[in-house]
Amino acid sequence: MIVRPRPHWIHLLFVRRGSLLPRILSQQLFVLLLSCAVVLAHGQLFHVKVTLTSAPFSLMGVALAIFLGFRINASYDRYWEARKFWGVVLVEARNLSRHALTLTRGDVDARPFVLGLIAFAGTMRNQLRGRPRDEGLDGLLPDEVLARVRTARFAPALVLLWLGQWVRDRREAGCLSPMLAQHMEGSLDALSAALGGCERIANTPLPFTYTVILHRSSYTYCMLLPFGLVDTTGWMTPLVVGFVSYTFFALEALSDEIEEPFGTMTNDLALDAIVASIDASLRELLGDTPPPAPQPDGDFVLN
Repeated sequence: MIVRPRPHWIHLLFVRRGSLLPRILSQQLFVLLLSCAVVLAHGQLFHVKVTLTSAPFSLMGVALAIFLGFRINASYDRYWEARKFWGVVLVEARNLSRHALTLTRGDVDARPFVLGLIAFAGTMRNQLRGRPRDEGLDGLLPDEVLARVRTARFAPALVLLWLGQWVRDRREAGCLSPMLAQHMEGSLDALSAALGGCERIANTPLPFTYTVILHRSSYTYCMLLPFGLVDTTGWMTPLVVGFVSYTFFALEALSDEIEEPFGTMTNDLALDAIVASIDASLRELLGDTPPPAPQPDGDFVLN
């Protein structure tokens, strides 16, 4: 995601990163060239005057704006829900680590359990982003568990299974009271629910029909708009059409990006930074010195 201080309002008018202009540049150029051609032809197409006025575009613009607002809201709901699930992972991982470190018998080594929680966050990120299941897990899991994770289809569920077995073994050995073990199982269930929620978002995209209708409507509207404005705005037609088309094309591109919040586009969730935050938080509980927090790159993008 893009993380940067808010620029001065004048600078904000010309900022490139976050404007989505590079992604929609080809569409913008096409509409601007079409508008210039319409102005030069005085609104004629094959020597036939296109008798359009601005009136129908007012009605069409309102309907298109409402539909575009619905599309962006639906995409942002998915984005924000995904972020809340990752917040649950952070909170429950901290709770489980604290319980394992403070509520078990003094001779219990809770370090493997805490490292396993970090591994769960890492495998969850890897699965959602289609990465190798064992990426970034060195030293976090026992060798036999890591071998299973490498070939697993649902690696985070396997890590949760191992964490549950650790709690069961401590309970059966008398190192953890049954009531506290049940409480820790509730936190493990919350991690499983967060994983399932993220899988639901990743595996259930918005209906493709929404994209088709919005794409066709916005492009048709922007290509016909010069014919409706040329008689009233004249040489200012390309400027007006360029502004309107930028708004429609940019909002469509943004909704397309955040519809899949686990991707690697500049407006998606910074999953690497979230996992790094979980890693640092839990290592501090263990008494280790955490690595430095990830920082945005030169283009203000935090991965």
